Amino acid sequence: MSATPRLAFPYVLQSQSQKEVTVNSALNRLDALLQAVVEDMDLAVPPASPAEGCLWVVASGGSGAWAGHDGELAHFIGGAWTFYTPPEGMRLWVKDDGVSARRTAGGWDRGVLAATSVTIDGEQVVGARQAAIPDAAGGGTQDSEARAAINALLAACRNHGLISI
Repeated sequence: MSATPRLAFPYVLQSQSQKEVTVNSALNRLDALLQAVVEDMDLAVPPASPAEGCLWVVASGGSGAWAGHDGELAHFIGGAWTFYTPPEGMRLWVKDDGVSARRTAGGWDRGVLAATSVTIDGEQVVGARQAAIPDAAGGGTQDSEARAAINALLAACRNHGLISI
């Protein structure tokens, strides 16, 4: 094995000459992938004047220097493009959208928060979706204002996905 299994960092071999080349390559990869920040995920053509050290996700239909690298990370380093295959589950920050993205099933979930619950100050404020609740209706005493308010609350909960429709 000449590279790490998950992020493919190159190993320095015992009898290797110019070990600094391998170490520098690993440092560049580490710099790109650790707490990764990409400029954009919607470009299929490399930017005309990329800044040194910046990173992009190559959009579908990559062309020019990005041809054949759809979905990969394009790192402009040392005046040239280096490409990395992102591992499943990798998270990164997308600067132009201001959202995070996560690698799933060979694609990217951009701006999606996946969780089983949301806890703030030790108290769960959102959990799994609950069962459907029927709209308020009927009754011996007619109170249309209360029924309208209850139905509006139920509609808001359904729209937010907190209860089933």
